[in-house]
Amino acid sequence: MRRFSILKTALLSGVLAFAGVAAHAADLAVGANIGNVPWEFQDETGKTVGFEVDLVTEVAKRLNKSVEFVNIPFNGLFSAVQSGRINMAVSSITITEKRLESVSFAQPYYDSDQSLTVMAASGIKDLKGMSGKIVGVDTGSTGDMWATNNTAKYGLGEIRRFEGLQPAMLDLAAGRIDGYISDIPALQYYVKDKPEIKVVERIPTGEKYSIMFNKGDPLAKQVNDVITTLKGEGFIAKLHETWFGAKAEDTTSTVKVADMPAAK
Repeated sequence: MRRFSILKTALLSGVLAFAGVAAHAADLAVGANIGNVPWEFQDETGKTVGFEVDLVTEVAKRLNKSVEFVNIPFNGLFSAVQSGRINMAVSSITITEKRLESVSFAQPYYDSDQSLTVMAASGIKDLKGMSGKIVGVDTGSTGDMWATNNTAKYGLGEIRRFEGLQPAMLDLAAGRIDGYISDIPALQYYVKDKPEIKVVERIPTGEKYSIMFNKGDPLAKQVNDVITTLKGEGFIAKLHETWFGAKAEDTTSTVKVADMPAAK
């Protein structure tokens, strides 16, 4: 028994040592909530893909560093980056004043606004066309709050609430609602191979996505500078077309170079 225990201990030590090496095999460990379509998820082959995967991979390449993605639930990304378990984090993370008190961000690369989506055959071209019409929203969402607050401004006929995109899309296709207001990235990704459905207007809400770092980490500035270069080259705008099937608007953070966020 003792000889078996010694052997088991030796084997376990070897496995742990290997795991330790593997955990630090790459120069940059990037935390991500894998399954966050279309930002970071696994394709049918099991490969991790997505808009932010492509972006971070290119950033690492420009810094002459290797990269590995570590699957971490969204709420765990903050403590993981603060503890140094990972070097940075992505997962459509919104920059907020509260978060800037404890972490750092590179400049934003995506404006996560709301949007109006309609059937192409409806003839509705913008929010003005929703006067007297029925609009669908996700219950309790930013879109729900926006539609409620702007009912009078746009003369919305009725607001119907759904638990997610799929049931709302079924009702849109069936003509039970005339338009759907929700997050623009999810809708652009959903409709990119469905010409019968169109995202016709962006509704600005001020949310911006970026890469998160431990507070004051010099890596944030290095990554920020690379993002500036990639915007200038049109690389990030091209990612937008690839993943959302739509041209990035010149007024958005996907195209415009911005200052690195700082706490006020």
